[in-house]
Amino acid sequence: MTPVLLSARSAALLLTDWRDGSDAPAYEALSDALRVLVIDGRVPLGVRLPAERGLAEALGVSRTTVANAYARLRSDGFLVSLRGSGSVVHLPRELAGRPDPERLGGVVDGGLLDLRKAALHAAPEVAEAVERAVRHVPAALAGIGYDTVGDPGLRAVIAERYTERGLPTDPSQIVVTIGAQHAIALLARVLVRRGDAVLVESPTYPHAHEAFREAGGRLVGVPVDAHTGWDASALETTLRRTAPAVAYVMPELHNPTGATMPAATRERLLATAAATGTVVVADETMGELRIDGSPELPLAASAVPSSTVVMIGSAAKVFWGGLRIGWVRAEPDLLQRMLLARPSGDLGTPVLDQLVARELVPRTAAVLEARRTFLRAGRDDVVGALRTRLPEWDVPSPAGGLTTWVGLGRPVSSALVLAARAEGVVLASGGVFGPDGGFERFLRVPFTTAPADRERMVDVLERAWARIGGDGVGIRGSLAAVV
Repeated sequence: MTPVLLSARSAALLLTDWRDGSDAPAYEALSDALRVLVIDGRVPLGVRLPAERGLAEALGVSRTTVANAYARLRSDGFLVSLRGSGSVVHLPRELAGRPDPERLGGVVDGGLLDLRKAALHAAPEVAEAVERAVRHVPAALAGIGYDTVGDPGLRAVIAERYTERGLPTDPSQIVVTIGAQHAIALLARVLVRRGDAVLVESPTYPHAHEAFREAGGRLVGVPVDAHTGWDASALETTLRRTAPAVAYVMPELHNPTGATMPAATRERLLATAAATGTVVVADETMGELRIDGSPELPLAASAVPSSTVVMIGSAAKVFWGGLRIGWVRAEPDLLQRMLLARPSGDLGTPVLDQLVARELVPRTAAVLEARRTFLRAGRDDVVGALRTRLPEWDVPSPAGGLTTWVGLGRPVSSALVLAARAEGVVLASGGVFGPDGGFERFLRVPFTTAPADRERMVDVLERAWARIGGDGVGIRGSLAAVV
């Protein structure tokens, strides 16, 4: 099979900051940047890199620079030359089978502190809910077990939770999925046709933009900043200019920035989406994890008429990541389209997980109260320590969520992450969260761990920053050895 080609234009977008912070020869800086993209997972294994001449033109460098960079990657085992296929991304033999240090998925060695997934340990109520759910197992066993719609009792309590939050909801507006990611992917398959524009925030949740790309969507980014949030004018202009089929947004405690969309911006988003015929998909997986202040109403509760708003929720962030239960709130006609499309990908949500979630959702408020206390302590510890020990960093104190989106001041996120991994702490670099790469000046830092692990993380980040000198130079030429 012919390898998929990474176009010169796409490669150039991923390599926006490849020269920043480096005094190495151009070909070495380029090969290091490409190596990080492979390690990072932003350039997948098996992909064919652009022809030397094409990439040279896209980057504004000589063909010799690109040729020497490719040669260096071949000698390091990151590229192989295949007859008729050009230069194909490869993993060196000594790394094959080992975990990818920056991808959000995968397993790492037991001695490493893996912080790629921002998640909490199971709430104590989960074990209690399992015990209560067991009572309902005999009745569930009377059915065949294939459930593409969702347990009626679970759909009822999810609808009740929306109603409590100010969005009157009927169980007929709910479909239960295998986690929020499954909901995103299913909606992408239903709502996006190949070539359709899809508006996404930049940065954003990585697996969301992957799902829309796999569905054939053409991603259009709008910026979100940890301090200033959304540029409402840019958001409206982009919607009107591109008329996207879908606008995927995280209006409450955005991942990774922690920003919350103001009411005026929400109304402007929905009014413009109604005018352009855009379906707004609001991901609320972080939405209830507020630490300070009062939560906004769910996006679909806005008074703006004629807007198609789809809500995505999840049990994972509030209760436990191992409880693979998500849901979609939408009008019944869209849910019916989802149900017709669903069997090609899965045949239903696990019944036992649904029974546990049915016990937990009515107890959401009590669980959140304990979560807030824990997250407030974690946030204040991490933010305070980073501000004290790394004063050159911009460390926001978000009003909720699970992470802080740290500004490093220099495009060295991947270098910093690789240096930290060498000391046993695994984080996701900022570039992972960019739909087209970038964000090498940022690092997502979780505050979800126990106090000892938080202290260990900050200690390692301080040493890693000193090791790379704040500019990434300290580990250039040795990235593969650090992995």
